[in-house]
Amino acid sequence: MSTPPDHNGPPRGHLTVRTIAMPADTNANGDIFGGWVMSQMDQAGGIAGVERAQGRVVTVKVDAMTFLAPMKVGDVLEVYTEVESIGRTSMKINIEAFAQRFRTTRRDKVTFATFTFVAVDDDGRPRPIPAPEAS
Repeated sequence: MSTPPDHNGPPRGHLTVRTIAMPADTNANGDIFGGWVMSQMDQAGGIAGVERAQGRVVTVKVDAMTFLAPMKVGDVLEVYTEVESIGRTSMKINIEAFAQRFRTTRRDKVTFATFTFVAVDDDGRPRPIPAPEAS
């Protein structure tokens, strides 16, 4: 990431995915699997990537991910995305995951990472990312 996120600050970027943690997503201790959180982050990054690339994207890299706090059953996972940089065929997307704690309005940052996506054509070959549309 170009600038590390503030562990206690508000989310950066756009709310892209919001879902509830269920019992099937837990380990034996009742904590939500880190892999489930990472999967939701990958989906959110894919949504943001498809919107920006105007077509199919694939995940090619995830920078180091540190889990800051556990999630529990009933917490709502909120995943925020922000495009950090765009190359010819790839882009880096900063992704932050927050837990809205069950039956409260409290939010805790769970983890964050930078995911790299590559725009691909229908045959899975890298393709250029179009220039942004003028607003």
